[in-house]
Amino acid sequence: MNRQKSFEQKKPALYLVATPIGNLEEMTPRAISILASVDVIAAEDTRNTMKLLTHFGIKTRLLSHHQHNELQSAKGLVDLLDQGNSIAIVSDAGYPLISDPGSIVCKLVIEAGYSVIPVSGSNAMLNALVCSGLDTQHFLFYGFLKASEKERIRELHDLKYYPFTLVFYEAPHRIRKMLESCKEVLGNRQMCLARELTKKHEEFLRGTIEELLEVVEELKGEMVVIIEGSKEEKDPGEDQAMPLVHDQIKTYIDGGLTTNEAIKRVAKERGLSKNDLYKEFHGLS
Repeated sequence: MNRQKSFEQKKPALYLVATPIGNLEEMTPRAISILASVDVIAAEDTRNTMKLLTHFGIKTRLLSHHQHNELQSAKGLVDLLDQGNSIAIVSDAGYPLISDPGSIVCKLVIEAGYSVIPVSGSNAMLNALVCSGLDTQHFLFYGFLKASEKERIRELHDLKYYPFTLVFYEAPHRIRKMLESCKEVLGNRQMCLARELTKKHEEFLRGTIEELLEVVEELKGEMVVIIEGSKEEKDPGEDQAMPLVHDQIKTYIDGGLTTNEAIKRVAKERGLSKNDLYKEFHGLS
């Protein structure tokens, strides 16, 4: 068992410091104090973080810590702790580790016997969720769906009957395809799209997925997508039925039909959507 008392430890520690997601007034006094007092700041992008530090007059040493050097950097940060240096991790905006690097170093730091201490601040996911108008009692933060349509469809099928509010991050150049996949798999549910959070052009768009698709081309900025949970109960036989469908398709293929011909025939025989069956078959085979 690992038992940590954050304010009683005397060894060097790793601090996870949340930074503003758009408005510099979100920076807390404690965050400023920690960043000024640690020996090293590990940043996702040192150029972005330097602007933040300069604004608040912080001159702490900066190191690069991003997804492409995460394992090597994590080992180096543990070495710095061994040498008596306290460290803060920051991302470009918001809370580190939330769809950003940091989980590897946290694991290694804890295993090495050092404390990992959170320093609260802004988080885009929570900001969007509480203003969405959708249920906040229970929710699932999923982060980014896969860019590949096949993989994205498969992920959404896994979430289709989840009863709690679903929260995703998405980039503007992918938002249309993402919402089209959501409508296809989840149905035309109520949703909220939040963009440019805490910035001058902050905006919340609430409505159905279909309604959002009508205006999505004009939207810019990093986005949080909140979609209501499922109101349907999964058919207990659904998980068993799909493998049988796949077996039937493979039987027709073995009999000489092309994959497309086999899927078309099975879809017709079973009253299923040919497109849905095609994506399901290729996603799971």
